[in-house]
Amino acid sequence: MLRYVSKSALLIGITVVVMCGFYPAALWVFGQVLFPFQANGSIVRDADGKVIGSLLVAQPFTKDEYFQPRPSAASYDATASTSSGYATSNYALRDRVARVIGPLATYASGDKKGQPVAPDVEAWFQADKAGGNPHIVGQWANAHNSLAQGWVTGDPTHGAYVDDWAKSHADAVKDWIKNNPATPQPKAADLAVAFFTSYSNEHPGTFPSAVTKTGADGKSTTDIEPVTSGSDIQSIFFDMWRQDHADVALNDLPGDLVTASASGLDPHITLENAEFQLDRVAAKWAADKKRDVADVRKEIEAILQDKAQAPWGGLIGEKLVNVLDVNLELHKRYGDPA
Repeated sequence: MLRYVSKSALLIGITVVVMCGFYPAALWVFGQVLFPFQANGSIVRDADGKVIGSLLVAQPFTKDEYFQPRPSAASYDATASTSSGYATSNYALRDRVARVIGPLATYASGDKKGQPVAPDVEAWFQADKAGGNPHIVGQWANAHNSLAQGWVTGDPTHGAYVDDWAKSHADAVKDWIKNNPATPQPKAADLAVAFFTSYSNEHPGTFPSAVTKTGADGKSTTDIEPVTSGSDIQSIFFDMWRQDHADVALNDLPGDLVTASASGLDPHITLENAEFQLDRVAAKWAADKKRDVADVRKEIEAILQDKAQAPWGGLIGEKLVNVLDVNLELHKRYGDPA
């Protein structure tokens, strides 16, 4: 009996040593010798050795000179890989997609074929009537309480703006408390719908947005002010505009331009997505370098074609480009953005 137990213990010990010691060590040596770049996370560094990013993890690019990755439910945080988990019936998903589409959508037919929809969204918004009823901002807040609250909590300056409103609208706050006795001391987010309803009545055809101004001393200050145009209006209210203009034909956008990956960190976009962004990227670099747009576009198109690869050596799937890899090539060719 003891003999069998000792043999079993010996076999278990050997297995543990091999599988948990020699095998990982052999893989580590194999990776470090033959594939050191990939084995260490595909980390990209600049000439000074400073880490720029990883070819395996998406990261945001804010300048128009660069291609943009897919949206990320993880805010491009590699320690928080996740998807939004929104069902197709969840309005939050529709809202997120609509906010991306709004500034990019173009007409598919008619006199305005190929032209952007955004200016018409702004004109419709300024008229302040949706579904035949006035006060677009108030309608939006009442229909989508969570989105209104998200605006308030999304930036400290938004919450401060609502707090200032509450101080000058004591009666509105009292009415809210009367209708919500369980919350006698409401926070800014609690008052979101009341705030937007009041705001919509007092500032029709406008939306509170961050406005940056440069003073006489050369310093920039950012304040929340009523605006009638801009990216906030084009994105937030595109869905309401679309519902009022359901019969208008719009051009399709690449699916991965508006949808996040399951991890929220996919470093690739489709070649179709990259080519959709190509005009913006080429125009911006041409303006920065004072060159002909057509020439710059041809150069960047060549970069995309050179970098594009389909999975399994092109045997399956559609062509993809690594956003960081392409943007690094743009920086190598054209230098720093203006």
